[in-house]
Amino acid sequence: MNSIHLKPAKVENLLTVGQRTFRLHRLPKRPVELLQAWDAADEYLLNYLAEDLKPSADARILIFNDTFGALAVALNSFRPQAVSDSYLSQQATRLNLAENGLPESVVKLLNSLDALEGKFDLVLIKAPKTLALLEDELIRLYPYLTPTTQVILAGMTKTLPSSIWKMLERLVGPTKTALARKKARLIFAVPDAQLVLPVSPYPVNYRLEGTEYLISNHANVFSRDNLDIGTRFFLQHLPVGLGASDIIDLGCGNGLLGLMAAKLNPKATVHFVDESFMAVASARENFNRAFGLERNATYRVTDCLVNFEENSADIILCNPPFHQHNTIGDQIAINMLKQSRKVLRKGGELWVIGNRHLGYHTVLDRLFGHHKTVAANTKFIILKARVAL
Repeated sequence: MNSIHLKPAKVENLLTVGQRTFRLHRLPKRPVELLQAWDAADEYLLNYLAEDLKPSADARILIFNDTFGALAVALNSFRPQAVSDSYLSQQATRLNLAENGLPESVVKLLNSLDALEGKFDLVLIKAPKTLALLEDELIRLYPYLTPTTQVILAGMTKTLPSSIWKMLERLVGPTKTALARKKARLIFAVPDAQLVLPVSPYPVNYRLEGTEYLISNHANVFSRDNLDIGTRFFLQHLPVGLGASDIIDLGCGNGLLGLMAAKLNPKATVHFVDESFMAVASARENFNRAFGLERNATYRVTDCLVNFEENSADIILCNPPFHQHNTIGDQIAINMLKQSRKVLRKGGELWVIGNRHLGYHTVLDRLFGHHKTVAANTKFIILKARVAL
């Protein structure tokens, strides 16, 4: 019996809610997009605001973790402020504002480390993947609440552990919940004026094993409490003897790969790149603490390597992410590998680590024509590919 292979259909990109209908896109873009730029929690929250809460036209609205700008775009008439730790999320918000004929100025985009100003009437929070990020956000938020501020957290039920309720009550005030709809839920928190705010535990610090380096990690940094096993393995096999070269730590996180590559290659210049504002801030703090003003380094919050010139790097070190927010996938990792090929000079090398089953060797063979295995263990494999001279 012959099997029939159907081409996947493009996903519907029109969000229809109580405010009106909006056209929304995800980033990074794909030729055939299989996922929407919003979820049922976005729909639930927006319809609740339009049909039930109906905030006044002059309400000061603050939004956290708006994945691709669905909330900010739909609520543009309020001129909201939107806080995100993701460069891609901010770029998607800009893209989607323009897609709907709206000027960027209708939304004030803030990164996760920017200071807030004034008091807010309504705070809308999409539940982030990292509970530490939510904790950090709530601690930063509390001084800007009033007794009448309405705080609403929205998320899919599968991303709302019971600890979120406890965290909201500990850092904002009493909570209540709405009934679930389409596997989405809203949690309402009432600010407690008598609340004694705890001291923020972030950034978290630990001593890098086998070194004198103190490593700082802001709340949204991967493996912020200790050295993850993949990075530990990569650190054992970094390139040496590079001379006066340009090394890029791509998807740098807290910057450990670039920091230790700099130690092993004293004449090299390291460039730290990540789409997380907190990651790049952590990398900067760690590198400056390790080397002071003795070493050159650059720091960029951007989408992979889009702001780098072609033929500008000698070595790229990459530990790609395998998820975007709450969605697992390899799209960002593949973009990293493709862009690395363009940025490397002749003779330059891309070094990449991943779980053995991820198949990065296939992508490297397609881009570079070959690959070599640097090292492997039962869980991880480190591959490298060189641009031909």
